[in-house]
Amino acid sequence: MATPPDQRPILIAGGHVVDPVGGTADEDILVDDGVVAARGAGLEAPPGAVVVDAAGKYVFPGLIDMHVHLREPGREDKETIATGTRAAVMGGFTSVCAKANTFLVMDNPAVVEFVCSRAEGAAYAHVFPVGSVTEGLRGYGSLSEIGSLKEAGVVALSDDGVPVVRSDVMVAALRYAADFGLPLIAHSEDYALSAGGAVTEGPVSSRTGLVGIPPEAEEAMVARDITLLREAGGKLHVAHVSAAASLAHIRRAKAEGLDVTCETAPHYLLLTTEAVTGFDADAKMNPPLRDEADRQAILAAVADGTVDCVATDHAPHTPAEKDKEFARAPFGVAGLETALRLIYTYLVLPGIISLERMVELMSAGPALRLGLEGRGALAVGARGDVTVFDPAAEDAISAASFYSKGKNTPFEGWAVRGRVDTVLVDGRPVVRDGRLIEAAELA
Repeated sequence: MATPPDQRPILIAGGHVVDPVGGTADEDILVDDGVVAARGAGLEAPPGAVVVDAAGKYVFPGLIDMHVHLREPGREDKETIATGTRAAVMGGFTSVCAKANTFLVMDNPAVVEFVCSRAEGAAYAHVFPVGSVTEGLRGYGSLSEIGSLKEAGVVALSDDGVPVVRSDVMVAALRYAADFGLPLIAHSEDYALSAGGAVTEGPVSSRTGLVGIPPEAEEAMVARDITLLREAGGKLHVAHVSAAASLAHIRRAKAEGLDVTCETAPHYLLLTTEAVTGFDADAKMNPPLRDEADRQAILAAVADGTVDCVATDHAPHTPAEKDKEFARAPFGVAGLETALRLIYTYLVLPGIISLERMVELMSAGPALRLGLEGRGALAVGARGDVTVFDPAAEDAISAASFYSKGKNTPFEGWAVRGRVDTVLVDGRPVVRDGRLIEAAELA
């Protein structure tokens, strides 16, 4: 990970520490030698320390996004590890999980090692690779070299972008992944129901003439995978849940004691399929935006604990790709630089979820599911990954200001409260006073 060379102790003073694991209180945080060295009220700055004035601000464990498409290697025109992680830290994320569906698929150790090597030299945030379940990301056929992928550094397995189509392959994958302690992240989509679709099936698809995808395309695969999990064992994580019926299966599986977790994304919490009526391809994602009843069900599941994580599913595309007619444009939304502000503004401030719940969904929850020890909390000895958030700032979403190459956001112009003020990664500042610290500034 490329971080500036400043290794002086940093005292974050006077902030409101929000830590669902270690407790929430008005306390100072001292970060030294890459870890949290002390936490408490009235800490004194050691000699030579940098003091960050966090009065009136929130101090979070560094956020973790477990669903990011960094595009490198192979589609550096869309995003790179450098640009994607710059966007990440500007959005408050200190760790991101890079999905396997790069042009050169992360189905073998060589590609994983390349990503890790590039991240070591170019990334502003920690990059944790997610290896593919199947060779070539086919969703069938031979499994990837799971043991070798684990040794190379993957923290999970996923064919995200495509489902694991064959049930026998899914059973084998669950079992092998469990042997190596890896969660399997499922992209839940029944191709027989979704083929050719672009939006949710219903009134909007009828009005626009676009081919619809019913919610059952997601639900059917969630139900199948839970059934297979019951037989095979293992750790199942359902990605980008969008449909109410899917949540019903996940709730029952959790009550049964199965090892299943799930995530959703800000766009499923804040938008409905009505967003595509103007044929804006920035509102085209997979699974598609659903109806209001599904959105309300997702909100309730986030509030009651059924949903374990909020991830961005950051999927940057070039403007030329998204400028095609809706049916031909690619799925995906750029989300690293909008997620925190949107969730804070539209879920926390109205009282739908608490501040602590937001941090749990965006830091502690992902850390727990992925086994990222020392992250997701601000206890003494934890990694020095810290996000300081200024709740008083006011702004509007503007894609032109993104550090990501992807400008494809359906939230352009939305009013938001709050700003990422300071970010530490391994105890080193990468964002200060809301501004990215370029490595050249501290060289």
